[in-house]
Amino acid sequence: MDILCPLLRFLFALLWTGAGALINLKYSVEEEQRAGTVVANIAKDARDAGFVLDPRQPTAFRVVSNSAPHLVDINPGSGLLVTKQKIDRDLLCRQSPKCVISLEVMSSSMEICVIKLEIKDLNDNAPSFPTDQIALEISETASPGTRVPLESAYDPDSGSFGVQSYEITPNDLFGLETKTRGDGSRFAELVVEKSLDRETQSHYSYMITALDGGDPPNFGTVELNIRVIDSNDNNPLFEDPSYTVSVPENAPPGTPVIRLNATDPDEGTNGQVLYSIHSYVSEKARDLFQINPQTGLITVTGAIDYEEGHVYELDVQAKDLGPNSIPAHCKVTVTVQDANDNPPVINLLSVNSELVEVSENAPPGYVIALVRVSDRDSGANSRVQCKLLGNVPFRLQEYESFSTILVDGRLDREQRDQYNLTIQAKDNGVPSLQATKSFTVKITDENDNHPHFSKPYYQVIVQENNTPGAYLLSVSARDPDLGLNGSVSYQIVPSQVRDMPVFTYVSINLNSGDIYALRSFNHEQTKSFEFKVLAKDGGNPSLQSNATIRVIVLDVNDNTPVITAPPLVNGTAEVYIPRNSGVGYLVTVVKADDYDEGENGRLSYEMAEGDRGFFEIDQVNGEIRTTRAFGENSKTTYELIVVAHDHGKTSLSASALILIYLSPGLDAQESIGSVNLSLIFIIALGSIAAILFVTMIFVAVKCKRDNKEIRTYNCRIAEYSYGHQKKSNKKKKICKNDIRLVPRDVEETDKMNVVSCSSLTSSLNYFDYHQQTLPLGCRRSESTFLNVENQNNRNTGSNHVYHHTFTGQSPQQPDLIINGMPLPEVSKGGIPEELSFSPDPGR
Repeated sequence: MDILCPLLRFLFALLWTGAGALINLKYSVEEEQRAGTVVANIAKDARDAGFVLDPRQPTAFRVVSNSAPHLVDINPGSGLLVTKQKIDRDLLCRQSPKCVISLEVMSSSMEICVIKLEIKDLNDNAPSFPTDQIALEISETASPGTRVPLESAYDPDSGSFGVQSYEITPNDLFGLETKTRGDGSRFAELVVEKSLDRETQSHYSYMITALDGGDPPNFGTVELNIRVIDSNDNNPLFEDPSYTVSVPENAPPGTPVIRLNATDPDEGTNGQVLYSIHSYVSEKARDLFQINPQTGLITVTGAIDYEEGHVYELDVQAKDLGPNSIPAHCKVTVTVQDANDNPPVINLLSVNSELVEVSENAPPGYVIALVRVSDRDSGANSRVQCKLLGNVPFRLQEYESFSTILVDGRLDREQRDQYNLTIQAKDNGVPSLQATKSFTVKITDENDNHPHFSKPYYQVIVQENNTPGAYLLSVSARDPDLGLNGSVSYQIVPSQVRDMPVFTYVSINLNSGDIYALRSFNHEQTKSFEFKVLAKDGGNPSLQSNATIRVIVLDVNDNTPVITAPPLVNGTAEVYIPRNSGVGYLVTVVKADDYDEGENGRLSYEMAEGDRGFFEIDQVNGEIRTTRAFGENSKTTYELIVVAHDHGKTSLSASALILIYLSPGLDAQESIGSVNLSLIFIIALGSIAAILFVTMIFVAVKCKRDNKEIRTYNCRIAEYSYGHQKKSNKKKKICKNDIRLVPRDVEETDKMNVVSCSSLTSSLNYFDYHQQTLPLGCRRSESTFLNVENQNNRNTGSNHVYHHTFTGQSPQQPDLIINGMPLPEVSKGGIPEELSFSPDPGR
């Protein structure tokens, strides 16, 4: 047996798949312990056995089954198995050989622990007899060895602490022999050890003592009174001292059990035998069976139930009717045969046996309840098979002493919030009996659904100039979860509308989803805008979703037309037209702007008052034209009030006073009123561009020609040229553009420093001839000066008159060429007066 138990535990652990682990813990405690006695530390022993306990869970264990909840319990926090009150084993289990309390415990990690607590018996009760005295009559003819059964003593204790032996005091003529019944109880038989002689002594008194197996033993006593009487010569005699018979369970009353036969060779009343059942046979047995006094037939008189008693022992006495009869005794053992008369009993071990709650997030394999099935029958009649009926997301897993119901699929409260489960238990008897147990599994809610908007995109149309705080629309999001998990609140996602936070445009009611305008919208600034609304549930953590809201702002005729042409001064414009203007002459064009759109911004023009007989206006483009010619006698000033109005439902308008003056000095084709200002502007720009283009071409051609005129003449070439030119009779005025300076000898050019024309012309300083010489390629338009005077004149102003005097400082001096002809040498006095000039600063 010691090897079989661990093997069974190992097999059960292999079969365990739903709850994760299964262990068995066995403890024992003596009875009569005070309340609060700690029996064992379940948490420590379970952890040592391999349990995985979550330290974050405040409750480490959950008791799912307890056969004696009023006696013992487990502290959920500490895991200690403690007694709740003093345990009386004799009252709890009476005389059963073993007294065991069973508990099933589930840990926070879904592991199951089966606890067996054995209540050990204490020798706290003494044997006792049902009466204070026992009276017997024994014939004097009773031979030594004659036995007479005595009433048994009763001890509530079990096992070795029950009644173990009997003693008789004094032990002279009679002795006692202790015997054991089939149920383990012990009784005493009085044995006649010596011959009796009534005439010598007719009465005897003894003390019978019953002792239990304690150390020291407890005992009880009863007084035995024996009267010696005369008896017949022959006594009745049974064929066998004991008989064993069986009777089926639920045998109807009157069913014969056995017929006993005791013979007495005497005649007459001394040989007539009467049968009876001893009074010390248990009351239950005497209620179930009776014997016919004359025939000795034992029949059934009560309802026999195997579950209440398996074996009954009947002590039958046969006594003749003669004087001093010595009765005969025999024992009849009745064995009850089990019948399959008890259907299985299903017990659901949960907090509420009719309703089990489980979260919709419970994983497959999660244990929702324990089931214990019992059958009071025995053998094959007590072996039961269980199953879960219906197509449900749960399954039943069987173990040795109980079964578990596990989650076997995905649970979704939003699709189905409860299941009605039915457990069927069926035994193996013939015919088979079965039982069913139904209970409800309620699916509790978890926050596993996001809020869902009725549509992902909302659009609302609102007219501009709305009242701040006006209702726009409502958004709605539904969350099928329950409680806070399904309560939805709304908020606007931060964003920008025209560089402004969206919170300055709209607001939303957190609970209802109603959206309101926070400002008056202007279609001319914002034709439409979008923002997002966030819907959040109240779960932890919260789930959310969003929807897009588009607000379209419709135009309202809220902008009055503004007349922009002709230009107005205090609402009045003056226009001049020639007096000789004909019919259809364009006086002016009235233009107006309206910031509205569509029909609200479409304008029409009309003349409201004034001299409307002389003019007409185009309603579409605003052109005012004459309708008749003006004569000499026509007045010089005409007035028109022109109105520009839009086409809104409530039309808005603007008006202007136009004064038209007739100008006799203006030709009709030269009048400013008849000339398109844009055309004049274009012609002016074109003319300026053409002048600039011609000027650039002229400058480029001239620069190219002057760059080719690099001349290097010496004095001989100059004289030759001078001598072959015709002398003009007309004296030509010499200007500074005609003066050129050339060296006398070409060879001397190597001694001359070349100075650029630009550097000469850009400066008003004089140059020292010995230090710098004039360049040979200067343009005719550029002036070249030679400085032969003191350096003090360098900084003379440009509007002064400079007199240049050439002084001979060397035998070779440069020639002055005027208009291509060299001048004759002059005396030491200087150059002629014609060479004196005032330089032009611009050159």
